[in-house]
Amino acid sequence: MSQLEKIYGVHAVQALLQHHPKRVKQIWLSEGRSEPRLQALLALASENRVAVGQAERRELDSWVEGVHQGVVAEVSPSQVWGEAMLEELLERSETPPLILVLDGVTDPHNLGACLRTADAAGATAVVIPKDKSATLTAVVRKVACGAAEVIPLVAVTNLARTLEKLQQRGLWVVGTAGEAEQEIYQQDLTGPLVMIMGAEGRGMRRLTRDHCDFLVKLPMAGSVSSLNVSVATGVCLFEAVRQRQGKR
Repeated sequence: MSQLEKIYGVHAVQALLQHHPKRVKQIWLSEGRSEPRLQALLALASENRVAVGQAERRELDSWVEGVHQGVVAEVSPSQVWGEAMLEELLERSETPPLILVLDGVTDPHNLGACLRTADAAGATAVVIPKDKSATLTAVVRKVACGAAEVIPLVAVTNLARTLEKLQQRGLWVVGTAGEAEQEIYQQDLTGPLVMIMGAEGRGMRRLTRDHCDFLVKLPMAGSVSSLNVSVATGVCLFEAVRQRQGKR
């Protein structure tokens, strides 16, 4: 039985060719596809000696769930890093670390969007618990538009213990909660930082909340009580980016 995964979408496949070309074993294009934006992808495939074949669009449709844009790649299994990678990333960091923690986000579309945002914000890594959390899948990679191949995704067995270790290394842990008294714009986010976003609906778990140094909220002026977790992640991470650029 084949152990290969199927990754789809122009950006996701191109990112794999750029950053992990040895993982790509075969690329399939929908018959008749020849538009200009495929040329960079095909050039990378040729450069890395990756075979490119053609298949009927309905055959590609049967291989994956989602909009494949006429591009499907067969690749070796995804890489989710362990806690040792987190230690290595902190050692290598030349600027104050910015780590995004997703406390039980289960929707792969939200995870993909958060990875894309974290990469755009220059985050050091994204941390998730091993259990009861979305992980790397073809859907996540497609939504992440290539970010899943760049930013490290670290799965930890015990999130509370990981937060304690990060605090011992001098990182401040900031959690987001609707009932917090302080808004995120009042919180100093310029130092070594862990930003925690809670799961869809229920937010952070109690034990995770107990390990936060600070709790912050987003000001909600309208009739809705909260934002989608991927949208809230973007607001919070780029507030950290804004503060850090101002400090420099």
